[in-house]
Amino acid sequence: MKLKKESNRTDLLYKVFIYLVLGILALLILVPVVWVIVASVKETTEHYGSPWALPSHIHWQNFADAWNKANMGGYMLHSVTVTAMALAILLVVALPASYCLARFQFVGQGLLKTCFMAGLFINVNYIVVPIYLMLSDGDKWLKTVLGNGFLLNNHFVVAVVYAATALPFTIYLLSSYFATLPHGFEEAAYVDGAGYGRTMIQIIFPLAKPSIITVILFNFLSFWNEYIIIKTLVTERDQWTLPAGLLNLMQAQQSAAEYGPMYAGLVLVMLPVLILYICVQRNLTKGMTVGGLKG
Repeated sequence: MKLKKESNRTDLLYKVFIYLVLGILALLILVPVVWVIVASVKETTEHYGSPWALPSHIHWQNFADAWNKANMGGYMLHSVTVTAMALAILLVVALPASYCLARFQFVGQGLLKTCFMAGLFINVNYIVVPIYLMLSDGDKWLKTVLGNGFLLNNHFVVAVVYAATALPFTIYLLSSYFATLPHGFEEAAYVDGAGYGRTMIQIIFPLAKPSIITVILFNFLSFWNEYIIIKTLVTERDQWTLPAGLLNLMQAQQSAAEYGPMYAGLVLVMLPVLILYICVQRNLTKGMTVGGLKG
């Protein structure tokens, strides 16, 4: 009986410790986010007082200035366009590829899996210069043939590069999830006369919804916040996405000592990510844990 009480006390202390650590980590994440949101509705003069002071009133003009004067609206439209195209290209390529790697046996399957696994260890920041040089040389060749190049300063090309760099992680996670699904679903579909494509789209993909939502969220975060590739492949400032445009805004507002619009721009960048995370958080953990059972 005494040992049981000591065990219960140890479990209670362990739980208290875990909750305390999680609470501290949550505060470390939430406090900066809340601080930026509060700072975004302050007037410029209020930023020279205490940084933790609440605003005297909500100054929505900061968002209007960031949206219009700093062209954050145009940058956001470019971010939405590039991110949507990149996700569409990625899913169209990764979903069938992951399904085939997980469910079928064919010549070269092991080599393909090894190549995709190796891609997990390649940081895109290390290969952005070779990518730029290849596209630049391609543009030069196109100018000699067609009279005009279109590989640089092209949002679709940027979306293709985004999708290509995200393929290893996406295929690894999706194929691991597909491998956990019972084969009985497919066998029943084949008996009913469904082909491979129909079975994949109507049976397997709906079952893999948690994992698909997970890769969409992770890749959305990566594409939405990406900075180096867009700055390298797109040299025209009016074609930049939000992260690149935000740097311009921060530099301009700091030199003008207008911090309100700068923090409003930060909120505009964070808001879509927060909304998306809130919408898919229930499926996120399930997609990650089940997808990691096999690999």
